[in-house]
Amino acid sequence: MKASTIIAYLGAAGLAALGVIMAKSNPTQTAYEDYAVQRLTQYLKTDVCQKTQGVIENLIHFNCEKAVDSVNPQMRGIIAGTTQRQDFIVFSIYRTDLKLNSFIPSYKFETVGAFNNFYTYSAEQQ
Repeated sequence: MKASTIIAYLGAAGLAALGVIMAKSNPTQTAYEDYAVQRLTQYLKTDVCQKTQGVIENLIHFNCEKAVDSVNPQMRGIIAGTTQRQDFIVFSIYRTDLKLNSFIPSYKFETVGAFNNFYTYSAEQQ
C-alpha cells in the first residue's frame, strides 16, 4: 500500500472519530439554559448591581444581588422561552432574543455549543 493511501485512511478515520466525539459532546438545550442563566446572573451582579448599588440601596434598602438570586428560576423560564436551537448533530447554535418589556432594553445573543462547552460569539443590545 502506498504511503498516501495509508495517510488518507488515517485521516478519514481521524475525522470520523472527531465527528463521533463531537456528536456525543453536543450540549443539550437544558445545559445551554444553565449556562445562559449563570452568565446573565454574573452580568447583572457585576455590572448592573455595581452601577446602582449606592443610589438604590440607600434610598429603599434594596439588596440588588439578593434580588438577582431570587429571580433565578424565572430567568431560566424566560431564557427557555426566548431561545431557538439549531442542532447540527456535531454542534448546536442557540439564538436568544431577550426582550422583557418596552422599558428594559432587549438583547440578542448567539452562542455555539460544542464539546460540552458554550461560546457566545455575538451579544448585542437591540
